[in-house]
Amino acid sequence: MKYRAIISDLDGTLLNGEHKISEYTKEVIRKIISKGIKFIIATGRHHKDALCFKNQLGADSYLVSANGSKVHDNKNNEIISHNISKELTNKLLDIKISDEIIRGVYAGDEWLTEFHIHEFDEYHVESGFKPKVIDFEKLRDKEISKIFYISDNVKALEDLEKVLKENKEFTEKLDITASLDNCLEIMTKEATKGNAVTEILEREGILPEEAIAFGDGLNDKEMLQVVGKGIIMGNASEKLKKLLSDYEVIGTSSEDAEGHYLEKIFLENEK
Repeated sequence: MKYRAIISDLDGTLLNGEHKISEYTKEVIRKIISKGIKFIIATGRHHKDALCFKNQLGADSYLVSANGSKVHDNKNNEIISHNISKELTNKLLDIKISDEIIRGVYAGDEWLTEFHIHEFDEYHVESGFKPKVIDFEKLRDKEISKIFYISDNVKALEDLEKVLKENKEFTEKLDITASLDNCLEIMTKEATKGNAVTEILEREGILPEEAIAFGDGLNDKEMLQVVGKGIIMGNASEKLKKLLSDYEVIGTSSEDAEGHYLEKIFLENEK
């Protein structure tokens, strides 16, 4: 199959253990882009956080952010936006959470938190994008792109997920997923990477079977399913591997596995 588009997650997929794109992988992707192949980043990160990686690659294409809540075109114009309603935002803020869980929110151009999360500073060195600490009561009656819950206590997050999914309105109107074992994420139901990628491919006149995608988290599941070939990283969530047990699993992000795979299928004949 001659692929015309590549879609890639960032953390745990395209980015290595230092939360960077290696020089090797950058070179491979730039060569592929020069052939006219679309390279699309699809991430749970805020678009202002992810933009630096798109720019590093010289990718003149779309950027999917906040798990599909936002899509920006090659000129960085917002072309798709799915927000959680004011009413649902208020109800989510009413949910009681463990003291071991920290909440974060994407609203407009801002990343908002209740406390500074020092453990996550290393993830954002490349972009320099930082959260703003606010009282979350100020978010009442506001639309938001995404709310997420972070904790080293995985059991606390699992208990919270159970509470959220017991609420019929939440399960009908919201997408509740996980990008990492320590991060539970909530967007509006329409906001998935899979939906965003499907719309982008339709806009570009690219058939699903002409696209290949790489991911490692449960929030990548739909994206991997809507393309011709979905590739799972070796360091991926075990839950994702079980759900998509017949999908190809490659090496880890720390091994530049995506770069090596892309070089093999797109550039091998040039050696």
